[in-house]
Amino acid sequence: MTPTVLVLDADPPPRLGRLTGRARIVHTDAAHLAERLPAADVLLVWDFTSHAVREAWPGDGPRPRWVHTASAGVDHLMCPELAASDTVVTNARGIFDQPVAEYVAALVLAVAKDLPRTLELQRERTWRHREGRRVAGTRACVVGSGPIGRATARTLKALGVTTALVGRVPRTGVHGPADLDRLIARADWVIAAAPLTGQTYRMFDAHRFGVMQPSAFFVNIGRGGLVDEEALARALARRWIAGAALDVFAAEPLPADSPVWELPGLIVSPHMSGDTAGWRDELGAQFVQSYERWEAGRPLPNVVDKTRGYVPGH
Repeated sequence: MTPTVLVLDADPPPRLGRLTGRARIVHTDAAHLAERLPAADVLLVWDFTSHAVREAWPGDGPRPRWVHTASAGVDHLMCPELAASDTVVTNARGIFDQPVAEYVAALVLAVAKDLPRTLELQRERTWRHREGRRVAGTRACVVGSGPIGRATARTLKALGVTTALVGRVPRTGVHGPADLDRLIARADWVIAAAPLTGQTYRMFDAHRFGVMQPSAFFVNIGRGGLVDEEALARALARRWIAGAALDVFAAEPLPADSPVWELPGLIVSPHMSGDTAGWRDELGAQFVQSYERWEAGRPLPNVVDKTRGYVPGH
């Protein structure tokens, strides 16, 4: 019997032509997800901004044997019923690593060389000489030792930045949580790249921003829930830190009337750090390759530990 692949759609939809004749592709929106989930063998969460899976998951009833999300994070779909089930969950690990790392490096260089102000002065037709900052020799603390965190650390090291990597468990080349406060207290650049779990929720709070140097710059390219946004607002307003860049937020899209837009020293980007030309095609091709392994009865790549909320062992 031909397996049914249910796609929680987003625009544009995935290109799954290679599965023609090998899978029955059914598309759904969030409103009809619950009624269609029980008949699906596989669920592709293409709309990785949606939380519909949490509400629609059928619990003990018929359910997909495999769920794949076209994102690195899985917090948007995990619920107790899914975590307790025998359904395998996989993610898009490997697609976003280097693009996100390049985005972080771009931010570091832009801030060090005062490029935002240069563009403002150009629009004002103002010639104002300033001194930039040397990046080589500065210190960074990258929080999150997964593929994105490791790629970010490698890229910053290539710029001459002394980089410390912090993960859930200390090991060779990776510091544990007990070292975090000490490392961010010395860092010029603090990069949040951790998955969102019960342990990491709002880990960057008033205490952590208070530990950082007044000259430190904070970047979040992980998940919005890693940051207490009110605490960050106070830290920026009181100049506890020099500035910040957020690519992810607690509420997305960021509402037009949100005070976050006007925080002093903050760079806002719309969850785009990993999105480069052709990224959707890469996500679709990754799913097709994984489906071919699943179809052949071979182990799936990027299997998420549903209790931890990420792919372990990295």
